Amino acid sequence: MTNETKDIKVVVDLETTGLDYKREKIIEFAGIILENNEIKEEFEVLIDPQQEIRPSSIEIHGITPEMVKGAPTIEEIMPKILDFIKDYPIVAHNAIFDHSFLNQASRDLYGKNIPNSKIDTFQMYREVFPEEHSHGMESLLKRFNIEFNVRHRAMADAKGLACVYPHLELFYKKKCEWQLSQINNIEYLFERYLRIQNTVQILQAEMADLKSLFKVYFQENGSELTATTGEILTCYSKPSYNYNTKMMREVILNNVELHEKAFKLNTGYIERIIRDSDTEENLRQLLMECRSEMKESLAVSILKPEKAQAVYSEDN
Repeated sequence: MTNETKDIKVVVDLETTGLDYKREKIIEFAGIILENNEIKEEFEVLIDPQQEIRPSSIEIHGITPEMVKGAPTIEEIMPKILDFIKDYPIVAHNAIFDHSFLNQASRDLYGKNIPNSKIDTFQMYREVFPEEHSHGMESLLKRFNIEFNVRHRAMADAKGLACVYPHLELFYKKKCEWQLSQINNIEYLFERYLRIQNTVQILQAEMADLKSLFKVYFQENGSELTATTGEILTCYSKPSYNYNTKMMREVILNNVELHEKAFKLNTGYIERIIRDSDTEENLRQLLMECRSEMKESLAVSILKPEKAQAVYSEDN
């Protein structure tokens, strides 16, 4: 018996009938047990969702209704899935997607959430390498020079993530350690941040000024230009439209599939209405009753000297 502490996580990837975890179903589950960042066990299964698989989803993962015909239903396979993932932290790329589907399945079948915490490699990758244009799986594997055929099938993606996760975790831990090591230097770093911010604002203004010149160039019938490095300076017309709000509301309300895509709640605006002293109390109460959950996160703000003085004067 070794005294080594076992660090166990389960890398998970799902394929589904669609994107909405409340209405769509899991059609493929793949899980890999990582013990001290080494693959120890694998489990994959196709699942009959007993409902339509959206054509847009089939285009991504290639799983057709014929492929899941005769496969176990979620009721039959969920006990095995839960036994496999136990209470291990779930590692997934955009983990809220996979975690939400598993949670919903558990709620539907057993009336409770799964106990597993989630580790989102998408968020980790974005924090460690914010300069990347894309933070998808392909980009992550390429960043760490890992050759893997990401085919958008559950086990292929899970194995790719299992291979790259130890490398990403190492960088993420180093980033966190570096941040903690710099706490005592915060005054100097704040001044340094302001210098960088000022430089960026000047550069953004310069770039905007040059872009306006480029527009004038094309308005004067200028032709496309190609830089020595291959970039092309071109111009195109981009139409924009106004819509009849009443007609659009009726179209959206009568087409359920458009609800989430066309309607995005502006929560910041709602909160401003709730806090506004001019808002009628009954409206304020109705809006507050619509809150489903509360999350708290730290938000850093830098106040200009004159505004900071005004804020502190109000507080006192």
